[in-house]
Amino acid sequence: MPTPENQSPLSDREQEILQLLVTGATNLQIAGRLTISPNTVKVHLRNIYEKIGVQSRTEASMLAVREGWVTLEGAAQPALSVSAAPKAQPVPTPLWQRIYLVAALLLVLLAFFYVQFMSGHQTPSQTNDLSDPQVLADVAGMARSVAQWVMRAPMPTARSRLALVAYEDKLYAIGGASASGVTGLVEVYDPESNGWLPLASKPTGVSNATAAVVDGMIYVPGGYTIDGTPTDVFEVYDPWRDTWTSRSPLPQPLCAYAMAATRDRIYLIGGWDGSGYVASVFIYEPEEDRWLTGVPMDEPRGFAAAIALDDTILVAGGYDGTKEFAQMYAYHPAAQERGADPWTRRADMASPRGGLGIASTGDALYAIGGGWTASADFSERYDPSTDTWSSIPMPLASHWRNMGVTALGGRVFAVGGWSGGHLALNEEYRTLLYFLPLGAKSDAE
Repeated sequence: MPTPENQSPLSDREQEILQLLVTGATNLQIAGRLTISPNTVKVHLRNIYEKIGVQSRTEASMLAVREGWVTLEGAAQPALSVSAAPKAQPVPTPLWQRIYLVAALLLVLLAFFYVQFMSGHQTPSQTNDLSDPQVLADVAGMARSVAQWVMRAPMPTARSRLALVAYEDKLYAIGGASASGVTGLVEVYDPESNGWLPLASKPTGVSNATAAVVDGMIYVPGGYTIDGTPTDVFEVYDPWRDTWTSRSPLPQPLCAYAMAATRDRIYLIGGWDGSGYVASVFIYEPEEDRWLTGVPMDEPRGFAAAIALDDTILVAGGYDGTKEFAQMYAYHPAAQERGADPWTRRADMASPRGGLGIASTGDALYAIGGGWTASADFSERYDPSTDTWSSIPMPLASHWRNMGVTALGGRVFAVGGWSGGHLALNEEYRTLLYFLPLGAKSDAE
């Protein structure tokens, strides 16, 4: 609780962080300003909240302004530092501060009611396969130090069921479900600077959607809307212009599908159509802006993962509302064109996985996370040349599903997801260590 006579109970470093907090700076911005890590900022914030008896950034900011512990631009009175002598007489709160407090309270109330309104059907008591309780994950004790996994700057907004795609040298995190509900938020991550920036939001906010890049454009078909229904809306993002446009709608509303792209086509496999899981295969030709129909899978499922390997589409895992799948199949477009069955079986994963992500680097595939009915505490690596799977470690000690997974520069990135709550994690897996000869040193060591 505050000490007598309005003197701040905080340390010098905590006072600096509180000063930046009141300006509206994010944890990442505070970390950059003070040259410390975002995790260190979080630790200081917890200590600040405990010392002054508050529960949130808003409460801390309002108390700091009211007690005069911080200096705001245009303030008539400077804030007291920890070392400053206490004032002999209390100073009445200036008019501008009273106006600021009233405005801040109104904004908090408006934000609360906006979240409640926009959440629509997505309330914690009304969750299903397509949604989760609107809570943040408590990662304390979950994250662990694992060889080859490196924790990078977390997403500014924790979310699961997002689309994640790599283009040029950046990662694009699109849409998803956050603690505030379904969103169209788009944020870009630069591995070189280890920082995130906001971009133009997707016009139709969706979760349970996937993204693919063809000819420099990012395609995001369908998804699950804030109304609690799948959509046939098809929107495309131009990363150079930071703009969105629409394409021909899907043949039917669809979400929770697996998607992969070849040089000139995009394949949507399985998913949920609003009444149940489906086995359908839809093929989109960007140049013609048209949809074709492929040969369905043998069983309906959603939340599988797909990836293009040469001219073959590999589809792994999935969930049908009752069970998870460990099977992996290959879809051969050339066989379909000949009128033959395009589906062949590949080796099963060691563990059934629904809500997994898959990425390819070098000569291997990486199936990350999953675990719907049971916790998958390891991930897997697939060698196409031998049709075999091997286990790799997981950076979380518990299940992790519905994250975004993609590859960039010989590394696999797993971002966001769900593990008892929405996650902001950004984990990098350094795959190149697999190909080092014995005794070699890597820059990751």
